[in-house]
Amino acid sequence: MARNHALEAYKETLKLTRVQRETLVGLLLGDAHLETQNRGRTYRLKIEQSDKHAAYVQHLYTLFEAWVLTPPQQKSTGKWWFQTISHGAFRYYAQQFYRDGRKVVPAQIHRLLKPRSLAYWFMDDGSTKDRHSRAVVLHTQGFAQAEVARLAQTLTEKFALETYLRRQSEGHQVVIRGASLERFLELVEPYLIPEMRYKLPPAGRTQLPKR
Repeated sequence: MARNHALEAYKETLKLTRVQRETLVGLLLGDAHLETQNRGRTYRLKIEQSDKHAAYVQHLYTLFEAWVLTPPQQKSTGKWWFQTISHGAFRYYAQQFYRDGRKVVPAQIHRLLKPRSLAYWFMDDGSTKDRHSRAVVLHTQGFAQAEVARLAQTLTEKFALETYLRRQSEGHQVVIRGASLERFLELVEPYLIPEMRYKLPPAGRTQLPKR
């Protein structure tokens, strides 16, 4: 009982920082999830990535360490994961990113998406179009086509990135044209960790992050 009181008292001291909020938006556009166990009163953030991305999971743990009771662990499947405590601070983001239990693109994505968000979205769920291309792909197949179109429009209007939608059997992807690679790098390089730079097109991998 004393431990529960101590945890609740600790939760009262927590507040999402600007860095955490901007990162969270990118993660939720990618593979991260928010879960509730009390019908939406509080939520917890769950991160899970393949063994190949263990360093990325550790990096995310470092960013959210104050919110996490147990460090990243490896499942029998090889995947690395951790989750935060349940907290009301995540409720706003759950309300934006979920409808009827399904992840959606927020109506306010133009306001929420920042360069840092874009970088974490890319690290979480991005790739190159192919090994000979300068184009970047964001794997948005889990969203409805209209939502993917909203994301592409936001990237164009807010960040001046040339985009188009590419149809796949399981949905639509956002493609950032190779002509916009330098602009894309300008936006995301300050936030990319070295272990995730392999996701960049070859033409962008040799540039150094602007720290």
